[in-house]
Amino acid sequence: MDMNQDALNQIALTLTKHFDCLYYVDIETGKYTEYTSGQMLETAGIPHSGADFFTETQQYALRCVHPDDLDMMICFHDKTAMLENLSKNRFNSIVYRLILNGRIIRVRNIVVMCEDNAHILCCLENIEDEFQEREERERNLQSAQRMARLDVLTGIRNKNAFAEYAEEIKKEIISVPEQLHFGIVMCDMNDLKKINDTRGHSFGDEALMRTSRLICEIFDHSPVFRIGGDEFVVILDGRDYDDRDSLLEKLRKESLANKRSRSGPEVACGMAIFENGDTFDTVLHRADQEMYINKKELKSAFVKDYFIDMEKIDTPITDERKRQLDGMFGALYTMSGGGYVFLNDMRYDFSRWSLLLVDDFGMKSEYMYHADRFWQEHIHPEDMKVYREAVDTVLCGNAEVRAIHYRARKADGTYVVCSTRGFVLSDKDGNPDYFSGIITTEGGR
Repeated sequence: MDMNQDALNQIALTLTKHFDCLYYVDIETGKYTEYTSGQMLETAGIPHSGADFFTETQQYALRCVHPDDLDMMICFHDKTAMLENLSKNRFNSIVYRLILNGRIIRVRNIVVMCEDNAHILCCLENIEDEFQEREERERNLQSAQRMARLDVLTGIRNKNAFAEYAEEIKKEIISVPEQLHFGIVMCDMNDLKKINDTRGHSFGDEALMRTSRLICEIFDHSPVFRIGGDEFVVILDGRDYDDRDSLLEKLRKESLANKRSRSGPEVACGMAIFENGDTFDTVLHRADQEMYINKKELKSAFVKDYFIDMEKIDTPITDERKRQLDGMFGALYTMSGGGYVFLNDMRYDFSRWSLLLVDDFGMKSEYMYHADRFWQEHIHPEDMKVYREAVDTVLCGNAEVRAIHYRARKADGTYVVCSTRGFVLSDKDGNPDYFSGIITTEGGR
């Protein structure tokens, strides 16, 4: 796809809220331009554009990169090495330290191969606050009692805490089995060894932390334990026990979405419920068996295309345009941090929507023709005029990012206030080609 400057500007505006610096680099010439909402590198005298990204980056690194991290940073930005790594993984990152105004600041440096294979996005994110929070957590874990029961990496309860919790349940099974209602969800993050071997243990640690957050966010009324390197256990309690089937399905769908977009952890999971005559260990064993069944399904899952109303389409989307849509969606989903994302091929009126958006709002499919017709069924009647006018403004404009605020109905019938920031990408002739956006909700995603 040929992207004009306006289109690139809109992508940059969308992504800069996630990063302190973002560079768009021409691989062949080395020419680069910075898009940024902050001024992190201003004090180091780093220019906003230049003629040779790979050479100049290594030169400027001498001004501000911590001496102990300099070799690692320079190797990461070596053109030959970077392109070789991106040919294997289109998304790579490292963490190193900058020295700015006398302060040490830890940053995460991410590089992404663009879909045209001719450009690179190089993003810099200040993670000093995140690092300080982790150090504070580790300091709090220094006491022997807490160290014995909490996992240092993720901050959740560990194998020792799980053993103690299990013993309490075993006592209840003996004394009051008829009053006991609990379930167990076994979870296992796929491919941890492969991640550690190919992308490094720091990347594996980050994947484990994301896995922990994902499980805890879904089962937010139950204790969660990390009992092994990539193994987690949830003891279903209260509302999570009542909603166990829908929560398990949500975790499985999010894992499949991560597999499709290559943007997050793949978590195999299995569930079992305590029944009369069970022991704690038999429930745990059943959950473990179900998890391994799901693990095989997830690893062998064929990512299907789901088409709605195909018989009504005069000119179905071509395979090449479909592949291009998927590639662009994967990059957008990764860089936006996941959540509610959509991308529409305006030539064929064919869209891809994030699975989370499909599930939470009860949409028909991840892939749809004429998706806007289905989405408008969810818009509050009183907000329809505002919604249509805002969309028309975006589509008729010059790809400027605009926020659209309206109420939309979720799958459970409740309305939430949505804020959609959409943008248009044009083809080489300046004609609108793709319409994309990121949706956020009040108190939600």
